[in-house]
Amino acid sequence: MSILVNKDSKVIVQGVTGSEGQFHSVQMLEYGTNIVAGVTPGKGGQSTLDGKVPVFNSVEDAVKDTYADTSIIFVPPPFAAEAIIEASYAGISLVVCITEGVPVHDMLKAKKIISQNGTRLIGPNCPGIITVDECKLGIMPGFICKKGNIGVISKSGTLTYEAIDQLVNVGLGQTTAIGIGGDPIIGTTMRDCLELFESDSETDGVVIIGEIGGQMEIEAARWAKENMSKPIVGFIAGQTAPPGRRMGHAGAIVSGGDDTADAKMRILKECGIAVAESVADIGQKMKNEMN
Repeated sequence: MSILVNKDSKVIVQGVTGSEGQFHSVQMLEYGTNIVAGVTPGKGGQSTLDGKVPVFNSVEDAVKDTYADTSIIFVPPPFAAEAIIEASYAGISLVVCITEGVPVHDMLKAKKIISQNGTRLIGPNCPGIITVDECKLGIMPGFICKKGNIGVISKSGTLTYEAIDQLVNVGLGQTTAIGIGGDPIIGTTMRDCLELFESDSETDGVVIIGEIGGQMEIEAARWAKENMSKPIVGFIAGQTAPPGRRMGHAGAIVSGGDDTADAKMRILKECGIAVAESVADIGQKMKNEMN
């Protein structure tokens, strides 16, 4: 099982001929991701990645020719939201947007359209998603993962990798790891991912990594308290941040109240989530919960 992507996902890369698109597409192909096409306007009819991947002018053309169902976007910020919208109108069911710095106004428009079309978006400003030994979409290092039964959901990129490493070190592998992104407007929330993992027969436990700012972790925890049968370990980054301080992610802004790290950790505990006080405790905490 796993969630969202697997070895059968037919992937197109939007922005495939740019330096980022090229570099990460090579890594994704090496991992085993089924990349069936690339899209760069004006370069249709060419091929790329040593002739392995045909390039199309539009997502619509690529979908007609390859029946792709998944897209990953390596497009500069001013054009990223349009790339998301284009994929949605072309019938792509899952879009992963890695791009950082997409204007909030653009994302408001994109979010409305993808909601109407039933497209699921991961990101923007995220490391992507990896279903271990099957499909890697994005910039996560595949070699750190090990196949297993733990799902990972994270707002942070590097902390996703740290959590995976912690789990592997205590002998726990992963089904799917997903970086949801740290921007104020993202496509898929922590709660959405918990629902998917709860329904996944291969996932037996979940790690969630949140940050200061916003209400997403709290909404996820309250949903989990009522609906989740699987153990969850949570960690909140930004425990030493002064109130009101803006962090590296645009979404990590503390306005006071219950969006500080202390408040979030308290609410997670109240909802039955095992909270790791330090990032170094995540693996052992999950192992304890699984016994």
